[in-house]
Amino acid sequence: MLQTALMILAQESGGGGKSGAAEAFNPNFLLILMGVLLFMLWMTSRRGKQQERERQNLYSGLKKNDKVLTTAGIYGTIISVSDKEDEVVVKVDDSTRLRMVKAAIMRNLSNEEAQKAEQEKAKEKK
Repeated sequence: MLQTALMILAQESGGGGKSGAAEAFNPNFLLILMGVLLFMLWMTSRRGKQQERERQNLYSGLKKNDKVLTTAGIYGTIISVSDKEDEVVVKVDDSTRLRMVKAAIMRNLSNEEAQKAEQEKAKEKK
């Protein structure tokens, strides 16, 4: 439809042939551009879903005595995890305890150390 509109415009401009703009227009280019944009949108959506899955695994894997890093940059140790509510209590110092939502936990350092040790053992076996 767009191509026929361009052809009509080219004929009205005179000469009966295609104008420079009509010659430069290629419907294949438009299809390729749409394909690339759809692919990029799909990849972005896929990455977002993967990050959400990782976040949910982090929150569900929190347990007592895990060393964690909060989004505020506070290092601490989990004292308790509430299953009914979305809360954890983090021990920062001997007499300092913070009650916060699970979403405030950015990293579980205990799990990261365990994964790192497993990877080192796997490298040693090879």
